[in-house]
Amino acid sequence: MNLETTAKVKKLLNSSKNIVVVGHNNPDGDAIGSCLGLANYLNQKGHQVDIIMPNDFPGFLKWIPEASSIINHEIDSEKSKKAISQADLIFTLDFNSLDRTGELQKYLENATAKIFMIDHHLQPDTYATAMYSDDTMCSTSEMVYHFIEALDDLQFLNKQIATQLYVGIMTDTGSFRFPATTSTTHRVVANLIDKGAENTIIHQNVYDTNSLERIKLLGLALKNLIVLPEFNTAYISLSKDELNALNFNKGDTEGFVNYALSMQGIVFAVIFIEGANDNIIKMSLRSKGDFSVNDFAYKHFNGGGHTNAAGGKSYKSLSETISHFIDILPNYKEALSNES
Repeated sequence: MNLETTAKVKKLLNSSKNIVVVGHNNPDGDAIGSCLGLANYLNQKGHQVDIIMPNDFPGFLKWIPEASSIINHEIDSEKSKKAISQADLIFTLDFNSLDRTGELQKYLENATAKIFMIDHHLQPDTYATAMYSDDTMCSTSEMVYHFIEALDDLQFLNKQIATQLYVGIMTDTGSFRFPATTSTTHRVVANLIDKGAENTIIHQNVYDTNSLERIKLLGLALKNLIVLPEFNTAYISLSKDELNALNFNKGDTEGFVNYALSMQGIVFAVIFIEGANDNIIKMSLRSKGDFSVNDFAYKHFNGGGHTNAAGGKSYKSLSETISHFIDILPNYKEALSNES
């Protein structure tokens, strides 16, 4: 975080404030970890802080310290609306556009509070009063660490904050294997461990609590995997009926797309998931090398994210969406071949 942004933050936080910390729709480990870690720090500094998520988050994240304090807008909209209306300052974390907050968008747009963005996605919108935006960062949770560091407050790091931020960094880096994981990331993680983050237990709590239904769903996803060798591409699809047959819960498909990307010769991998309660096909896109799934998702599937990891959506049927995807691929054949 540069000196100008640091000065703005210090000015915004120079007296006790009512603060709201907001994550994105369908929050993941980085959204939950970064929001909890920032809120924990701000509470220690004497601010009154509420954390709001637009909707629920996966069960494998609910063990995180203080996760039970998060306001779920879907369940308690009056409480979240009141918190936003009374806020002096709002931090938005792990998203670059207010439309990533679902129903919360209209309340955030009408808020009288100043807004500070902390985010690592490409192409940030300009809704914030000030922002700490860096698309080279591996996670927003690492950015929260550097935010606290820039304010000369690392002494406020405790076991709870260390655990919260470790979860966010670990999950958004694919357990520290994605390209944005730098030597600095490892130094940050080492300090979090020194502050009390129990890395083995955290990994077990996130990744080793699978239900029998989720394991069977993974088997079904792999059975549905299709390889398009001429494009060095693989995709997985899961229909609404398939999800319901295995008692699908939020977060159950987390990481499935990486199995497709792990195959030898595959540069581009996608999972298509038919929404259970809407007509939207949700997509997770992953790539190796310089092939930008952010650009691909932004141009064709109402999405975006990072160079090697992005999300998208389609309002067509599952079969129509897949057909459309396959029809697009010839336009990228050279780029995908160059990466193989």
